[in-house]
Amino acid sequence: MKCPKCKDPMVTLELNEVEIDYCYSCQGIWLDQGELELLLENDQNSDKLIASIEADKNSREKKLKCPICRKKMKKISAGIDGTVRLDKCSQDHGYWFDKGELELILKMGSKSENSRVVNLLQDMFNK
Repeated sequence: MKCPKCKDPMVTLELNEVEIDYCYSCQGIWLDQGELELLLENDQNSDKLIASIEADKNSREKKLKCPICRKKMKKISAGIDGTVRLDKCSQDHGYWFDKGELELILKMGSKSENSRVVNLLQDMFNK
């Protein structure tokens, strides 16, 4: 699979038994549909986070193409105050996270500061 941002090949890594596609060049991460929910802790915080995801119609960022269907993805915002802007495939193939965005989302969806998945992510990418 090629990175939607820089077009370099991505590698498949395993994070908490979920396969993620990672770009070493730009450090972005692609999650297939349903994988974000698998990485989030199953509690009220993660439910609120998922419910907060909505279209960001005011974004002026360049629209990236989905690495699966090659159609332009839509810009979305997530978080209680819409602080994180992501790219979501309009055909629901998955989400694109620029460097650091997945970690932010996982922290927002975690009930504790020491989320096991966030710690794994930080260990994997030496943060």
